[in-house]
Amino acid sequence: MRTYDISLTISPDLPVWPGDPEIVLERFSKMEEGDPCNVTKISASLHLGTHVDAPYHYLNSDAPTIEQLPLHLLTGRAYVLELPNEVDLITAAVLEHSEIPPRTRRLLFKTRNSAIWAQQKRQFQPDFVALSPDAAEYLAHHGIRLVGVDYLSVAPFHLPAPTHEILLKSGVVIIEGLDLSQVRQGRYTLYCLPLKIAGADGAPARAILIGV
Repeated sequence: MRTYDISLTISPDLPVWPGDPEIVLERFSKMEEGDPCNVTKISASLHLGTHVDAPYHYLNSDAPTIEQLPLHLLTGRAYVLELPNEVDLITAAVLEHSEIPPRTRRLLFKTRNSAIWAQQKRQFQPDFVALSPDAAEYLAHHGIRLVGVDYLSVAPFHLPAPTHEILLKSGVVIIEGLDLSQVRQGRYTLYCLPLKIAGADGAPARAILIGV
């Protein structure tokens, strides 16, 4: 079996969502300056790099926060669906014509976005491939419990709310910022654990796939 690290490396070079704070890593304790050890602090949005959205991110104040997400949804069998580079928007029609195996509950989308990470582009790319609202409805209706995408949002840049709201209201867990550039279409075992941050609307995560 092979292990694939599908997490983005957190660094100041990593693109962030427009309007979010830049990622700052600052080593404030330095051994070369006489300190007993090296210690670094981080400043960033919780929606940095590979991260999980909590329902509280787009729903009301009573919605579950990140530490309340059921971990069994974030671990288990998953299917990576690779879409052609010509797909600019994942719609219900695209999904209808895709070969998604029956009884799939965790679905990760590999699109042309993955080339962005392979090419190490530092600037935010607003034309990333994302899911339309009708695609979100399709997935929720067909029993998908977890959706993962290979850029920083599951929803189009200029229409972020509807796709998020449909998925989160349906209890679908959202993973954003996956690096699937080295992964082929097929079945895997997913392990994705977001940081357990009290009351948070999201959290960075380390995600891996194990080849079946």
